[in-house]
Amino acid sequence: MTERKIYHVNKTEEGWEGKLEDGQRASVTGTNKQEVVKKTIEIAKNHNTSSVIIHTQDGKIEEERTFPRGSDPEKTKG
Repeated sequence: MTERKIYHVNKTEEGWEGKLEDGQRASVTGTNKQEVVKKTIEIAKNHNTSSVIIHTQDGKIEEERTFPRGSDPEKTKG
């Protein structure tokens, strides 16, 4: 099984960035959060299994999206 690639979208002093977890450099940067999220998701979809964790301005997790959609790490009833 291939390793899941996890990207985080975070607020920075310059705007927003999408970065691979434990990565040295941002994969995507910009001033518009929605654009950075969109471009980070496009990158994440190029991997077999990946997640994009979207944070609020204060760093809390707002949302997590997994790709492909059926590869959610946790299966729950309901």
